[in-house]
This record gives sequence, C-alpha cells and structure tokens, in this order.
Amino acid sequence: MENQNTQYQENRHDKQTVIIKERKSIGLSLLLTILFGPLGMLYTTVSGAIIMFVVSLIVAIITFGFGVLFICWPICMIWGVLAAKNYNSKINY
Repeated sequence: MENQNTQYQENRHDKQTVIIKERKSIGLSLLLTILFGPLGMLYTTVSGAIIMFVVSLIVAIITFGFGVLFICWPICMIWGVLAAKNYNSKINY
C-alpha cells in the first residue's frame, strides 16, 4: 500500500497544465477604437468599454455631441492601446 501511495504522488507531480492565450494586437485595438470608439474597446477591455460608453453618453448630452469626438475618442484610443499592451505583458509573450 505504501509503495502504491508513493507511486501515485510521483505521477501526480509529473503532469503539467499549459494554458495558451493569444496576444491581442495593438494595431487592431487602435483601429477598432478609431472606427468605433468605446465599442472598439470591447476587444481589449470590457469594463473600460462600458465606462467609456457611459462617459461618452454624458459628454454627448453636455456638449451636444461635439465633445465625444474631441474628448472621448482620443481617450478610448489611448486606453485601448494601453489595455492591449498590459494584457500582452501579463501573459509574458
């Protein structure tokens, strides 16, 4: 019994689980945020996209839509690129 238990423990430690994640393209993130603004951020950061969508709605109401293009869109582009870089650095690719 003791021999079987030792063999089981050795076999249990031999197995490794490898999780493979794809990198997120920084260029694609930038393109999506240029074209779609907060919706393009869904590619890299869902929570950031939701936050910027709400902020864009508020800014659009206050500035009659003009502030979205000049304030929110550049923020979305920067945030999307930084989120892609951060994601790629976390997976050590």
